[in-house]
Amino acid sequence: MNTEGNLDQYNRAQLFFEARDYGEAARLTRPLVDAEPARLDLRLLLARALYHSAQLGRAEKELRAITDRHPDESYARLMLGRTLQRLGRDDEATAQLRLAAALSGEPVDAPRRMASEPSED
Repeated sequence: MNTEGNLDQYNRAQLFFEARDYGEAARLTRPLVDAEPARLDLRLLLARALYHSAQLGRAEKELRAITDRHPDESYARLMLGRTLQRLGRDDEATAQLRLAAALSGEPVDAPRRMASEPSED
């Protein structure tokens, strides 16, 4: 594929993701990741699309590839923790979620705490 074709395919994948057609977004992104495996943005888009389309084993594989290459990538750690939770692997999930929180500087319970705080409207 040429560079212009890759950009067009990436933009299409983004549009499908935004339209919540996660399976199609993953299908479009996979060849881009295969062509440029070091691109963090492509791998994150693929992992997110796989997660949201309930392809959890594949999402875990992508997220582990990201965290192997970028061990300080807090968002990938958070996604990996959420993926492991959905797979019922709570002990592994907790370790990843704690690491994500430490890397981002957020408290471990930040998402839960923020959702339960009363609004100031």
